[in-house]
Amino acid sequence: MKTIDCDYLVIGAGLAGLAATLQLATSGKRIVLCAKRELSESNSSHAQGGIAVPIASGDTIEAHLQDTLVAGAGLTNPEAARTIIADGAARIRDLEQWGVRFDSKPRKPHRRTEYDLGQEGGHSARRILHSGDITGADVIRVLVERVRELSNVEVHDRYMAIDLITTSWLRVSGENACIGCYFLDMDSSEVLAVRAPHTILATGGAGKVYLYTCNPDAATGDGVAMAWRAGLPIRNMEFVQFHPTCLYHPQAKSFLISEAVRGEGAHLLNGAGERFMPRYDERLELAPRDIVARAIDHEMKTRGDPCVYLDITHRPASFLRQRFPNIYRECRKYGFDMTRQPLPVVPAAHYFCGGLAADTSGRTDMAGLHAVGEVSCTGLHGANRLASNSLLEALVCGHRAALDILEHPLARHKIRIPDWTTGGAVPSDEAVVVAHNWDEVRTVMWDYVGIVRTNRRLSRALRRISNLRREIRAYYHDYLITADLLELRNIAAVAELVIRSAMTRRESRGLHYTLDYPLPVPAMARDTVIHDLPGGGAV
Repeated sequence: MKTIDCDYLVIGAGLAGLAATLQLATSGKRIVLCAKRELSESNSSHAQGGIAVPIASGDTIEAHLQDTLVAGAGLTNPEAARTIIADGAARIRDLEQWGVRFDSKPRKPHRRTEYDLGQEGGHSARRILHSGDITGADVIRVLVERVRELSNVEVHDRYMAIDLITTSWLRVSGENACIGCYFLDMDSSEVLAVRAPHTILATGGAGKVYLYTCNPDAATGDGVAMAWRAGLPIRNMEFVQFHPTCLYHPQAKSFLISEAVRGEGAHLLNGAGERFMPRYDERLELAPRDIVARAIDHEMKTRGDPCVYLDITHRPASFLRQRFPNIYRECRKYGFDMTRQPLPVVPAAHYFCGGLAADTSGRTDMAGLHAVGEVSCTGLHGANRLASNSLLEALVCGHRAALDILEHPLARHKIRIPDWTTGGAVPSDEAVVVAHNWDEVRTVMWDYVGIVRTNRRLSRALRRISNLRREIRAYYHDYLITADLLELRNIAAVAELVIRSAMTRRESRGLHYTLDYPLPVPAMARDTVIHDLPGGGAV
């Protein structure tokens, strides 16, 4: 088995992973950057809205913090949130120095250029920096170009992480530490290891755990599942954010209609053409996402409608085509003209506020392992993420994790990593089993652990997911691994974490809403933590 040695291993190439890589590269030491898909494909590259930073005249860090705390419904860590928000402006300057260009207003004589800031749900001011309506794609494109120019960064596309390699698993005495990771080369089907004293987990989210999601196919919760199997604490997994407005069309593959459209004045209409948000929240369409998603879900279920409609036809057509060029073009591909007709939309799984417990510098409970971006839970989002705070967190924490590693360097390990063994595993001739179980996990989660939950639904989901995980575990040991099997193993693990966390929280708070406990309980304003010992059901 091949083992690659390096000083820093970065797993994941979204904004958090790329930001960390660029900062680490200043050391001149060897970095290995591994991405499960092509380097340009990540949740970050699909982010349309932008990056929330209190940069406008009159806006303040405290105002942004207050909006974040309100959205977080009592679970946001104020110190973590303040740190991340306060770092935002400096990190935006980094992006601009690397070549990112954010939209600005036409320059007036003798006036400096001003950003064209957007506003989204839950924000009390316009503070969203954006690049058209494809901010994530533009930012990732520029950062990928910068990374590929670096001679000390070795990039591996289509390397799927299998499991973290830890000293406790190797039965090495002393403090438990991460010394690398096993990977599957998805092109050659070879299993190899990367050995490093420092590993940064930046594997993104887990939207594919649900049947309907606006996440790309790669979002299968790999990092959270690996961390759980390694015995690390997983925090607040019950808080799954459903984006209220994904295009409702059988061929659109959950194309996201950015919250920025509502920020520019779009109205939500039910099947009767009635604007319904005034019945649910005084902030109307700019209420936080959990409120808007539940309102849509309620309208669809009570009326029996398959979708609701997003109407911005009252704004000038020229403005819409300029402000939302990508959304306009994509909708036209599916037969919809947003300048002339309301768009059919439905909620879809979008973002996980929970994840591997980490601080704002990415430090975890395991030596040698940092976690940044959506895979982590820093305390910024609490029970509900404020719009466009996710790219901010990824950018800031990726940078801070790299600085922390550079300030506290560890020597390269000499510990031998065992060869990957297959035992009696054979190639599978029953791929249909993986496909069937994949669909069943996602359907169970959508039907029973979605926007609105009950004790009965959660109990039913846990029984079925537990059975599926036993079947998957047996299949994993009997057959040679494939990317599909690894992803199935991971989404099933994440599904169990979400269900167990939801069953623990006997109240409604933020993104977790249950008909059995419809009100928040002050005594439950605390984090949910699942911390199984290695091998204790997390395999």
